Amino acid sequence: MSSQIESFNQNRKELNELILSKQNKVINRIFNLDTNAYAAGALSVKTKELLGLVASLVLRCDDCVKYHLQTCFEEGVTEAEVYETLSIGSLVGGTIVIPHLRRAAAFWDELQNSGK
Repeated sequence: MSSQIESFNQNRKELNELILSKQNKVINRIFNLDTNAYAAGALSVKTKELLGLVASLVLRCDDCVKYHLQTCFEEGVTEAEVYETLSIGSLVGGTIVIPHLRRAAAFWDELQNSGK
């Protein structure tokens, strides 16, 4: 796995553990709601992750984009599906999302070349 991917995952894990260790009821419930929202339901996990990817790109949250790209990769989303999804996010978000699109493309490329 690449250093960017490893670094992202390690940082996310450590900071989530820190936050959750504080036992704040509202924050813990938000984390739980987020986890449950992306579980399979009327929509598949794959579909929900693609929706999350669009929203994250439009909101310009690089951490969220990386998270959803990685989960999409794990769910077997194809490169064509990712780029079509990113195209919708770019259309909705406008040119201001182009720097985030660049970082998303680099992260997706690393995921595909990670050997997993």
